[in-house]
Amino acid sequence: MKKLTRDFFERDTITVAKELLGKVLVHEINGKKLSAKIVETEAYLGIEDKAAHSYGGKKTPRVEVMYGKPGVSYIYLIYGMYYCFNVVTREEGVPQAVLIRALEPLEGFDTMSFNRFKISYNMITNKQIKNLTNGPGKLCNAFNIDKNLNKEDMCVSKIFYIDDHNYNDFQIVSSKRIGIDYAEEYKDFLWRFYIKDNIYVSSTK
Repeated sequence: MKKLTRDFFERDTITVAKELLGKVLVHEINGKKLSAKIVETEAYLGIEDKAAHSYGGKKTPRVEVMYGKPGVSYIYLIYGMYYCFNVVTREEGVPQAVLIRALEPLEGFDTMSFNRFKISYNMITNKQIKNLTNGPGKLCNAFNIDKNLNKEDMCVSKIFYIDDHNYNDFQIVSSKRIGIDYAEEYKDFLWRFYIKDNIYVSSTK
C-alpha cells in the first residue's frame, strides 16, 4: 500500500483530476475493507469557477474545508439525501477540489451490495452491478461515505485514503461536467474526466 501524499494533491486541480483516474479509494470500516478504482472525476476551480461552492470567494462553514490543506475530504449533502465526496487540491487558501464521480469496485463487493441494495452481490442483477458505484451519490452509499468522513485528512488517515496503484492502461476522455447548467459559460468547460469504455462511468442521460 502506497498512500497518496499531500504533494500529489497540492498541484493544478485539472492535473490532479486526471491523475486520480486509476488510483484506488479505500475505506476500512468495522473490520471490513472496501476498495475501488477511481474511473471518473470532475475538477472544480474555486473562486473563478461559477460551478464551485467557493465561487467568488464564498466562505461558509460548509466550504471552509476547501480553503484548508490539500488531500482532505470535502463531503456534502445534495437534495437532502445524497452525499458527494471531493478531495481538496492546491495550496492552502486556494479553495479548489476534485469530485469523485464513479468507481470500479475491487474489494468488499458484498458490503457495497448490502449498502446499496440490501442483498448480497451474487444476487444482484447485471444492471445493479453496473449501478453499484456509477455516480457520486451511489458510490458514497456503497462505500458508506457520509458527513462523519468530512474533513478527514486522507494523507494520514488509516481508514479513508487513496492508494497509488499503478492502473494506467487506459485512455482518458474529457467532457463537460454534469448537472451544472446554472454555471453559465463554465458549464461548457471540459473539466470532467473518465476512463474510456469503463462500464462504471456515470450516465449523462
